[in-house]
This record gives sequence, C-alpha cells and structure tokens, in this order.
Amino acid sequence: MTVGTVNQIWRYPVKSMGGEQIESASVDANGVAGDRGWAVREVEADETRSARQIPKLLHFRASYTSEPTLNSRSPSLAITTPDDAAIDSSQDDRDAALSDAVGRPVTLTPLHPKDDLEHYRRAPAPDGVDPIAMLREVFNLEEDDPIPDLSGLPEDLRGFSTPPGTYFDCYPVHIMTTSSLSALAAAGGGDDVDVRRFRPNFLIDTGGDANLLEVDWTGKKLRLGEVMIELMTTTVRCSVPSHAQRDFGSSRAVGRALIENTKQHLGSYCNVLEPGTVRLGDEVELID
Repeated sequence: MTVGTVNQIWRYPVKSMGGEQIESASVDANGVAGDRGWAVREVEADETRSARQIPKLLHFRASYTSEPTLNSRSPSLAITTPDDAAIDSSQDDRDAALSDAVGRPVTLTPLHPKDDLEHYRRAPAPDGVDPIAMLREVFNLEEDDPIPDLSGLPEDLRGFSTPPGTYFDCYPVHIMTTSSLSALAAAGGGDDVDVRRFRPNFLIDTGGDANLLEVDWTGKKLRLGEVMIELMTTTVRCSVPSHAQRDFGSSRAVGRALIENTKQHLGSYCNVLEPGTVRLGDEVELID
C-alpha cells in the first residue's frame, strides 16, 4: 500500500551539527552513506558527545568536501562555526579551533572500527548522581511529568554512548512523516514545529493526515525507492528538539507538546533489510 513519497533526504556529517539536504542517498545496513561519519569527543570525559551534553553543537553546520560512499563513510568535511568561521577536517589545528568555538576541549573524530569498544564506551556516571534525576534532566521533565518509555532502545546503549561502529543514537535510519509534524503542531507545537528540530534521514510526505502514523507502523516494513526498512521503535525524544539552533530559537511549546501529547515519542527508528538508493519523490510503500 502506497502511503506517501520521499519529501526530504538528510545526512548529518557530524553528530549533532546541522545537516545536509541531498537529492539521493545510498543506504545499506549501516544507514545513509556519510550519515554521522564524524563526532565530537569531549577530552576530559573521554566520551563521544551530542547536543544533549553540548547544545551549542546545534549552531554549527557541517558539509562534506569529498562525497561519502558506503565504503568511505568519514571523508573530509568543512565546519562552519556559530560565528561563521570555517574549520576544515584536514587542517592541523582543527581540534584547537573546534575547542575554541565549542568552549571546552574537544576533538573531531571519524568513525572507528566496530571492535574498538573502548572508543564507544559510555563514561560512568559521577558518584552520587541520582539516575532518575539525570533522566529527568536529559528529557527536560518537570516534577510531575512521566519518564518516557525507553524499552525500545538497544541493549548496547547501557554500556556505550552510541552503538559500536556508529555515531547514531540508536538505529541506522530515522524517518518521520509530515503527518506527525502536523499532529505535533496541532497539539501545541504550532509554528515552532520544524523538521530540523528532529533530525530525520527521510521525511515522508503523507498528505493531509494529522496522526502519529509511525506508532501504527512499528514492527512493519516500508519500501522507499530501492530500500526496504523495518520500523523497530518510535523515536524517544529528549530535550534536543526544544533547543535553539542556528536558524531558530528555543521552543518550550515543542517540548511541552511532545511530553503532553506524544509521550515523547515522534518518528521512527529503523533497521535496513534491503540496501539500495533512495531518491526524492520515490514512492513509499507500507508492507505488513
């Protein structure tokens, strides 16, 4: 059953920095070629960081200067800082320049092999930190807000900051529908609802419907062009969608709409069953 068309395709050269819109994407079991090919690592913690720990990353832009492929996922790139300074991944002082722009010592790191487990390992929580209080901070919850359901997250994340071999949050592909964005806007997010707050790889145009379609699609399959994906779990949302980015400000409305109307789940995390190419305008077929 055809449910829509591919409306936008995104890749994010550096984890948590602004992404690139592209017209087609090569996709395999490791996701879109070049997606999260690099990440920022905090020197003191010795851990890969995201906008959850360093919100300022959302104000940077990153773009590839060499085209990535499925066999070369971390080619050279250029970064534009919030002050519009340029940093090239090939320059000798890139880490010093990035640290100055971020405001703390960091390094820019390409993907490491999957078996380099120490690179991906999560730093232990500081002594005396209440894990529930930590979760409430990550998800920007008020005292009476429920903690979202985290049961769909991979077991890997208990010990690793990202699944080893990747800089993804959870799964290799992240999709959203225009229906979900419309539903969130109607639920209180209003004009602040912008797809860039949610950082999907594929935005599917599902017409005038305003429902959380991905909830009903969980466990099913979608074919996007040549690629078949399996929808593993709806995407649990931390505080990042409510943060300011380079082109727009912070939004309490988006954060509260997620908490109060979607149980902080919006979009879908997916695995890839059949690799191939996805192009703008490709039909999207739902397969039970």
